[in-house]
Amino acid sequence: MELQDINNVAVMGGGTMGSQIAELLSNVGGYHVMLWSRKDETVKRGLDAIEGRLKKFFVDKEKMSPAQMNQIVGRIKGTTDISEAAKNADFVIESVAENLDIKKEVFKKLDENAPANAILTSNSSQLNITEMASATNRPDKVLGMHFSNPVGVMKLVEVVRGTLTSDETVDLVCALATKLGKEPVVCKDFSFGFVANRAYRALRMEAVQMLWERVASPQDIDKALKLGYNLPMGPLELGDFSGAWGTYAVSEEDAMREMGPEKGRLHPLIRMMVRAGYTGGRHGKGIYAFWDDMMSKW
Repeated sequence: MELQDINNVAVMGGGTMGSQIAELLSNVGGYHVMLWSRKDETVKRGLDAIEGRLKKFFVDKEKMSPAQMNQIVGRIKGTTDISEAAKNADFVIESVAENLDIKKEVFKKLDENAPANAILTSNSSQLNITEMASATNRPDKVLGMHFSNPVGVMKLVEVVRGTLTSDETVDLVCALATKLGKEPVVCKDFSFGFVANRAYRALRMEAVQMLWERVASPQDIDKALKLGYNLPMGPLELGDFSGAWGTYAVSEEDAMREMGPEKGRLHPLIRMMVRAGYTGGRHGKGIYAFWDDMMSKW
């Protein structure tokens, strides 16, 4: 398959990343997109979010006409039927929950329903691509395509090759990333967290540990790192924004398997927060709120 052969793209998952990826594919790539999720309300929320972002950041700022917005939105359809989403797809980007068993289930169904030449990719930020590919009969056509949040702004796309991923598949995904205005970085899948998240997770966990030790408030920890290293957001506030705490909790078992029991074990502060409902992301409260509500009173 060549880049020009891609016309229809399926995005699996209507959450924060899935809806942003679908928007990028239609807005910048001009592709017809099927946005799939298990629940009708998630599909609707994803479609509504796309239209809301386009209006807020483009139409309201006169960077795009309402007619152009309608064209972009019109190229994106939603469904809860995975066979419908996959049947005409030339290319698939999976962006469901960061849990290996869930992803393998989705890849198995995609392999059964997508055309034989379709490329299947995962937006996973850390999980093993080879193991996802093992659920399919096309491991040469499976690899990672990890976008950074927010998708419309961040340039990085990690192109993550599994053990059996072909060179042709890697080259095609790099070409697609470039067409979408991104900068691809190719890496191997045996690195848990790949490149960017593996390094950044170490920074974030050290910030969590400093908060656990009451070295400083989350605001001051983030402030020191932003001012000291010219970061646009601190690791704790970014964790709140992205919902990283919930993601870490969901993938703890996978992390321990990939990184070993020492590195992969969830920090007790994160475990405590998540159990109390402080996951960050669209659910709202995160580590900042947990400090204000609980830790500052201990």
